[in-house]
Amino acid sequence: MTKQIGIASDHAGLELKLALAKELDKQGVIVRDFGTSTSDSCDYPDFAHAVAQAVEGREIERAILVCGTGVGMSIAANRHTAVRAVVCSEPLSAKMARQHNDANVLCIGARVVGTGTAIDIVNAFLTAAFEGGRHAVRVAKINLT
Repeated sequence: MTKQIGIASDHAGLELKLALAKELDKQGVIVRDFGTSTSDSCDYPDFAHAVAQAVEGREIERAILVCGTGVGMSIAANRHTAVRAVVCSEPLSAKMARQHNDANVLCIGARVVGTGTAIDIVNAFLTAAFEGGRHAVRVAKINLT
């Protein structure tokens, strides 16, 4: 399992982000929190870009972003070349996104899944490894630049 991970949310995802960070801490994962820290309304791209820049700069290998649906965070994060962000609402997609797509940012919707399911999704994402091989050829074709 990954031993350090970035995490961020907007106001809609704050409660779930805090629950996930607490669970990861119990598992011995070092969590680097990129915000937000209050329930005041804020803009999700600010946090998605901060995390994506850390992934691009190789400060962190993987990250979790939480907003209302996960969609906004994934769109913003995927604007960064080194990021392969996926929205997952169940564990199988999270596992397959790692194994076949080498996804490095997991996006979760706090209004879509409950805490227990979110923990299962995160665990699937963090314990799965990229299989490489034929999948590496496909992943290499993702970026246009």
